[in-house]
Amino acid sequence: MIVIVGGGATGAIFAAHLLKVSDANRIVLVEKRGRVGRGLAYSTTLPDHLLNVRAQNMSALPDDPGHFVRWLTERDLMDPNEPFFFAPRKVYGDYLEDLLREADAEHSGRLQIISDEVISAIPQASGVEVELASGQTLQASRLVLATGHDIEPLNRDEISVRMDTPEDTELPPDAPILIMGSGLSMVDAVLSLEARGHRGPVTVVSRRGLLPQRQVLPHPIPFTENDIPFGLEPSRFLGWLRDRVRKHVQAGGNWRDVVDGLRPYNQRIWQSWPEPSRKIFLRHAKAWWDTHRHRMAPEVHDRIQAAVQEGRLAIRAGRILRTERAGADFTVTLRPRGSQQEETLRVARVYDCTGIIRNIEDSSRAILRGLVEAGLAKTDPLRLSLNVTRDCQLIGRDGKASDRLYALGPLTRSEFFEIDAVPEIRVQAAALARKLS
Repeated sequence: MIVIVGGGATGAIFAAHLLKVSDANRIVLVEKRGRVGRGLAYSTTLPDHLLNVRAQNMSALPDDPGHFVRWLTERDLMDPNEPFFFAPRKVYGDYLEDLLREADAEHSGRLQIISDEVISAIPQASGVEVELASGQTLQASRLVLATGHDIEPLNRDEISVRMDTPEDTELPPDAPILIMGSGLSMVDAVLSLEARGHRGPVTVVSRRGLLPQRQVLPHPIPFTENDIPFGLEPSRFLGWLRDRVRKHVQAGGNWRDVVDGLRPYNQRIWQSWPEPSRKIFLRHAKAWWDTHRHRMAPEVHDRIQAAVQEGRLAIRAGRILRTERAGADFTVTLRPRGSQQEETLRVARVYDCTGIIRNIEDSSRAILRGLVEAGLAKTDPLRLSLNVTRDCQLIGRDGKASDRLYALGPLTRSEFFEIDAVPEIRVQAAALARKLS
């Protein structure tokens, strides 16, 4: 029996692949939310929350790239001749549910979905003993962690709130708001506020004040392996990349063609760097890379730009120094980037859109903290995720790879870096399914 921890996109895609490649293994998928295929990204019910990748690239099956488009067109949710369609994320959650349901129907009796939470896993001679929060114990041959991104820190501050949590109570529609972080999580928050009828000023503060770029119809450059300077230190690599972009733009192309052409090689580029080079990239270039690599759907980008131009949304580069209560409101002191002067804002709410928990030891998920504390897993030196091999095996405190414990998706960012999106997750999931079958 293989136990999968987490039934979001990563867990659902992996379970579907396991069902397809072998009839030998019984599969138990444990998801505390109950519904599968949703997770953090696809649990939204707001139609305005769109995929950041066009439908043509969002098949969950790497050997069937048109699968998602066919699913959409069969339900009259998309014109099959539309080359640049961005589906609502809630619709993609429906797709993943159907994907797993159909795979289960073809291999009836092998999949069990349990609405619970895995709190511990102990390798034994015969497999892995898995304990659930309900007190139930499972005996597995392998355990695969597929919990995805975690945005809930173990210890939260008492000031900021996350969007759509119980602390996110109703506000007056004209209340001033501050959002920490200017990435895609911030974009979701702004769209949610608009859907609620909020019309007050929103100030966004991040270290560099960079917004995700706009998607356009892709024409990626067909790079070959010999074109890519693997192992080149980040500063020189980025110089090479800027030079390629400059030449391509001068020839009438778009910078996105270069960035998208690199996508098949991004993981190998990361893996070719030693730890000091990775650290330099994370500190000096990651924010720039993220805004160019992880872009907004055109409709979403246009709405964000309209909010900026109309003065409803202000993007500030700087650092928040302190946040204090001021009656029912909050006083936020920040230092703009490049300045020594401090500024003070009074707001009714502070939203935390800074993104994922980057240190597993601060995760709200007991199973991850427990494995680290027991020495069965460890965080990587840069605290991006768990330490894993290229075969997705967990590496313990002793430096040895486990043949019982595995991880998929964002939990493997230390080794794969670009492993947050479905086009990369589906390939990784299919490979691990073949290995474990």
